[in-house]
Amino acid sequence: MKIRLYGVAILGVLSPLQAFASQSTSGYLDLTQSGIGYLCLLIFGCAYTLVMLEEYLQLRKSKPVLLAAGIIWAIIGYVYQQHGQIDLAKAALEHNLLEYAELLLFLLVAMTYISAMEERRLFDALQAWMTGKGFNFKTLFWLTGILAFFISPIADNLTTALLMCAVVMKVAGDNPRFINLACINIVIAANAGGAFSPFGDITTLMVWQAGHVSFSEFMPLFLPSVVNYVVPAVIMSWFIPNQKPDTIHQHVELKRGARRIVGLFILTIATAVAFHAVLHFPPVIGMMMGLAYLQFFGFFLRRTLKHSLAKKAAAAIANRDDHALKRLGSVVPFDVFRRVSHAEWDTLLFFYGVVMCVGGLSLLGYLGVISEIMYTQWDPIWANVMVGILSAIVDNIPVMFAVLTMEPAMDMGNWLLVTLTAGVGGSLLSIGSAAGVALMGAAHGKYTFFGHLKWAPIIGLGYAASIAVHMMLNGHLFS
Repeated sequence: MKIRLYGVAILGVLSPLQAFASQSTSGYLDLTQSGIGYLCLLIFGCAYTLVMLEEYLQLRKSKPVLLAAGIIWAIIGYVYQQHGQIDLAKAALEHNLLEYAELLLFLLVAMTYISAMEERRLFDALQAWMTGKGFNFKTLFWLTGILAFFISPIADNLTTALLMCAVVMKVAGDNPRFINLACINIVIAANAGGAFSPFGDITTLMVWQAGHVSFSEFMPLFLPSVVNYVVPAVIMSWFIPNQKPDTIHQHVELKRGARRIVGLFILTIATAVAFHAVLHFPPVIGMMMGLAYLQFFGFFLRRTLKHSLAKKAAAAIANRDDHALKRLGSVVPFDVFRRVSHAEWDTLLFFYGVVMCVGGLSLLGYLGVISEIMYTQWDPIWANVMVGILSAIVDNIPVMFAVLTMEPAMDMGNWLLVTLTAGVGGSLLSIGSAAGVALMGAAHGKYTFFGHLKWAPIIGLGYAASIAVHMMLNGHLFS
């Protein structure tokens, strides 16, 4: 009975509000000035507030946006049904679902490969090598930053940041100042490194899949990305002590097939690029084909496991290597589907919620209004600079998806500029990127929001310098 009363109450609220809807020239209802529109904005705002408070509430970020997406589309569906235009809303919904499906499958394959590399102990081996070399704090600061910059274009900025943070936490000991500065450096480097590669960040992947920038056309962003990282890193390095940390050397043996999986990942990337560049198909087709490479290799590893173990056991016995025999006892066969299950599902579901929420707000007419203001009344360059600043506050995924949904008429220089600013703008605040949020959890209490905020002016200097370098070096791409 209570449910029925609540339903009647909600319908009573919605019924008068829908009367404010007006018809736009495209056939869609303009609900920007209606109570319906304001209600959907409020719902999205509340959901995103909960996302930003994830660290404090311990509430996974996917939950509020999934709920908000469902409510927003339920409201839109009701209003469009009342106007006899439910087919328009359905078509818009299916368009957004297709956009998400392509990105979901692409990211799922990439995350599966990264999980497979982690399971085969590639990242553990890299970590052990770094901690066992006896580097001082300043060298570790630069080494973790440079590695983050060059690994993130392949492995994505979130995975890279967590890997480098694990190294910092292992060698830093009781030196919270170094941990804070090193984590800030890693976040900046990972975000900057991901800005010039379609595989480095979700925003660059979105721009590539949308067809606005081809794979090779991202390369002009390399030097601006380098400047974005190097400028704040040089200044912060002055505050790093020259002393050496206390480290314990640990030998890590790669599991069978580790290097070959790296080769298969490179082949998968090449396949995705070929599908997009040669056949003009969505790159996700090539990525799914690459998943088949990994599946067949996993089958090969399982079928040859007994023979491999017998061979290694014979060699260990012949060499009287007891440690090698003990290691053989912990060998397990490779399982692709277990690697799929280890993907970042919270991130993937969060992305679904964002895509659907922003798609709903676009159907209501709000993105058209924003596009009219930012990309018609403003200079596109200033609009794209603002996109980067908004990315630090809101998160770059919804901001970039909103820009792509608006589809402003921009030249190649401006498309590269918005790709750069959305990618590196999140470094301005710790909550501005997935890498920053993840590191606040991994280095809890040592890398904090306010610890990052103190260095925001220095990071902002790098942000401004990277934009200036892009406009200077790639000025011919601006019409």
